[in-house]
Amino acid sequence: MILTVTLNAALDVTYQVPALIPHASHRVTEVAERPGGKGLNVARVLAALGHETTVTGFAGGPTGDVVRELLAPLPVRDALVPIAGTTRRTLAVVDAATGDTTQLNEPGPEVTPAEWAAFLGRYEELLPGTGAVALCGSLPPGVHVGAYAELIRRARTAGVPVLLDTSGEPLRRGVAARPELIKPNAEELARLTGAREPLLASHDARRRGARAVVASLGPDGLLAVTPDGVWRAAPPRPVAGNPTGAGDSAVAGLLSGLVMDLPWPERLVRAVALSAATVLAPAAGEFAAEAYRRLCAEVTVEETPAAA
Repeated sequence: MILTVTLNAALDVTYQVPALIPHASHRVTEVAERPGGKGLNVARVLAALGHETTVTGFAGGPTGDVVRELLAPLPVRDALVPIAGTTRRTLAVVDAATGDTTQLNEPGPEVTPAEWAAFLGRYEELLPGTGAVALCGSLPPGVHVGAYAELIRRARTAGVPVLLDTSGEPLRRGVAARPELIKPNAEELARLTGAREPLLASHDARRRGARAVVASLGPDGLLAVTPDGVWRAAPPRPVAGNPTGAGDSAVAGLLSGLVMDLPWPERLVRAVALSAATVLAPAAGEFAAEAYRRLCAEVTVEETPAAA
């Protein structure tokens, strides 16, 4: 079983408009709602790949009720912890003329100390029998900045590997707790280490505590710096579409490869193919299954010198 943690879950709402024009009124042609937040996105992809998956984190208020209702038909176990505050919403406005997406993210609800304690109890209950944990996304108000570091230490005590996908101070503190893997983008990696060159920064992040680093290089694919070697993986060609959720799909691919104990090149193929297939999908945050199968045979992975 794979456990994904989304402390700042959301209801993702996508509006499609013919063209997004500043200062103008718009007629929305399509509306879509789905459970959101990085960990829930990861879980949805993992379930589609056939992995037994459990989601936990927080859900509250009418919006939280909708998130749980939308989760119910999916083949994932709902272990979200109820809170008094209302789960946030995110709004994506897709310009049909250009394919560009404008994202508006609400702040999360305030989490009380008692609610955090209840979550820790649920987390400890879920760790036994878990093959890997994904800690994903931002922290809601009220949750201390070292929360991910605390969760990593508890998972390590239980012998469960952790993938950490966050940014800023939660990432810095989380890395020091020695996760199995971090997956920052190039900008997040630069802010963590102070180095703008991804290879140099990835080696620095490993020295800070991460066992492996997989850095997202946008359309150029992924850079992986691991105990077993250094690889760059890229799609066969640039892909155009909606990038919403593409990074989360890459995380799902890495987790899938981790629990199956695949060699790093095969993990990276899955991650890049899923990410590109998500950009190509008609619905934001989903992946095009046929494109994924095709891309798995077309992604290139090259081993590179390990010197920083």
